[in-house]
Amino acid sequence: MNIDSRELRDALGQFATGVCLVTTIDDEGVAQALTINSFSSVSLDPPLVLWSLQKDADIYPVYATAQKYCIAVLSEAQAEYSNGYAQKGGHRLADAHFEAGHNGAPLIKGALVNFECSLEQTYDGGDHIILMGRVTRMSAVDPQPPLVFFGGGYRGLR
Repeated sequence: MNIDSRELRDALGQFATGVCLVTTIDDEGVAQALTINSFSSVSLDPPLVLWSLQKDADIYPVYATAQKYCIAVLSEAQAEYSNGYAQKGGHRLADAHFEAGHNGAPLIKGALVNFECSLEQTYDGGDHIILMGRVTRMSAVDPQPPLVFFGGGYRGLR
């Protein structure tokens, strides 16, 4: 059976996901951010999480080799972060959006939680690379409504 990629994308869009930013520092010392919705927990012991990145993404070389990064779970109030850092060429992290983390990767201010990670393993995932990270530290803020993506747009929880 031949699967149409647009139909598959629409079908996968029926699974509600949270929205995250993955942040790191590039080789020039510049803070970078990338919007993802492919975040998932893997293991509690050891503490492992994963996310995936499209191989033809403009920021691919930065993240494919990043040894330290942070995954920030965004709040509903941070939709503009999601939109901005999803844009091709729009990955330079604004100074007002972050503070330095313990592992060197930027922590997103006001995020629901920041997971500081070290790269554990990468896997080939077709047109994506799957990055598994070991959580080395996490920090949370007061609970807020999460930013949720479903059916091609942001949704609220009821």
